[in-house]
Amino acid sequence: MSALAPIAPGLWTDEAEPRLIGARRGDGEIIFPVPSGDAAALVEPVALSRKGTLWSWTTQGFEPKEPYSGPQPFRPFLIGYVELPGEVIVETHIVDASAADLIIGMPMEFAVVPFDETRSTYAFRPERQP
Repeated sequence: MSALAPIAPGLWTDEAEPRLIGARRGDGEIIFPVPSGDAAALVEPVALSRKGTLWSWTTQGFEPKEPYSGPQPFRPFLIGYVELPGEVIVETHIVDASAADLIIGMPMEFAVVPFDETRSTYAFRPERQP
């Protein structure tokens, strides 16, 4: 995975077990992603939990409108919201599962996965049992 460049800088930590990087606002609320520009100075970066629960999901069955720059030819994919306990709900690709596998509330875990031939992105997948 390390050969693929991240789809955007600063989305996840550079650790053996990477974590998404969110931001804590002055009022304590955690948000994702970290804001850019002047707003970035108003927040404190925070590494988010690697585990959460599936809050909602759907299938992206058609190519999104511009400025979509994903893999070609387009292939439908799963997208959802994963609630990170006490932190934030993250919009994410869902990998290593089919629509039939997904159940609202199921445990999910963070993963860095290929986006296309040169870039990686973040995703969540059903939590693997040891």
